[in-house]
Amino acid sequence: MSPAQPTAATTPEPPDASPHEPAQGPRAASRPSALTVSRTTATASRVLRQLRHDPRTIALMILVPCVMLFLLRYVFDGSPRTFDSIGASLLGIFPLITMFLVTSIATLRERTSGTLERLLALPLGKGDLIAGYALAFGTVAVVQSALATGLAVWVLGLDVTGSPWLLLLVALLDALLGTALGLFVSAFAASEFQAVQFMPAVIFPQLLLCGLFTPRSAMHPALEAVSDVLPMSYAVDGMNEVLKHTDTTATFVRDILIVAGSALLVLFLGAATLRRRTS
Repeated sequence: MSPAQPTAATTPEPPDASPHEPAQGPRAASRPSALTVSRTTATASRVLRQLRHDPRTIALMILVPCVMLFLLRYVFDGSPRTFDSIGASLLGIFPLITMFLVTSIATLRERTSGTLERLLALPLGKGDLIAGYALAFGTVAVVQSALATGLAVWVLGLDVTGSPWLLLLVALLDALLGTALGLFVSAFAASEFQAVQFMPAVIFPQLLLCGLFTPRSAMHPALEAVSDVLPMSYAVDGMNEVLKHTDTTATFVRDILIVAGSALLVLFLGAATLRRRTS
C-alpha cells in the first residue's frame, strides 16, 4: 500500500450537478458563507460513503499505525523500557502522519478532477466543505486512535502511569491535527506527487524537533525556540505527562489545548486558502 496512490474511490462522487456548469455563476454568487450543520454533515456523510467502498484507504488509515506499533514493540523486544519511553510518543505521531498523507491526497484529487469546482458551485461554502472533510476523517481518526491505543496498552504492554484514556485523547487530537494539516497543504499542491513532497517540509521538521529523539531543552537554543511553536512538540509532551503522572496536570491540559487549537487554526486557514478554481 502506498499513500501516494490511493484508489479512485477515495474521491467522493460529484453531486447531481451538470459537469458543464461553470464555477462562477448565479448559484456560486448565492453560495452561503455561514457554516451550517446540515451542509457539513451532508458533506461528511458523502465522504464516508466513498471511504466505505475503498478498503485499501481504510486499511491505510486504521491498520498501518497499529502495524507500526507492533513492529516497534518487537524491534525493542530485548529492551522493553525503550518501548515504554518512546511508544507513547509514536502512538500520537503515527496517526498524525497517516491522516496527513491520506487527507492531503484525497482533497487534491477532488480539485484536480474538477469535483471541487462543481461542489463550490452549489449552495456549499468553503467552511462547509472543509468542516465536512474534517468531520469524516475525524470519525475515522476516532477508530484509528482507539485501536492503536488499545493495542499499545493492553496487547503490547505499554507501561503507562496515567490513564490510558488520556493517551487516547492525545492520539485522537494528533490524528485530527494531521487531518487539518493535510487539508491545508492540499491547497498548495498541483499534483499528488507534490502533496507527498509536503511531508518532508511539514512533518519531518516537527518529527526531529518534537523531543522524541532528545529532550528539547538539550537542543541548540535556536532549535528549541523553533520547537516551541510546533504543535507536535506539545503532542509528545502531553504523552510524556501521561507516562509520568497519575493525575491530570496543568502542563497536560496546556499541551492538549495547544494541539486542539492548532488543529482548529489550520482548519480555518485551510478554508481561507481553498481555491474555487483548479486552474
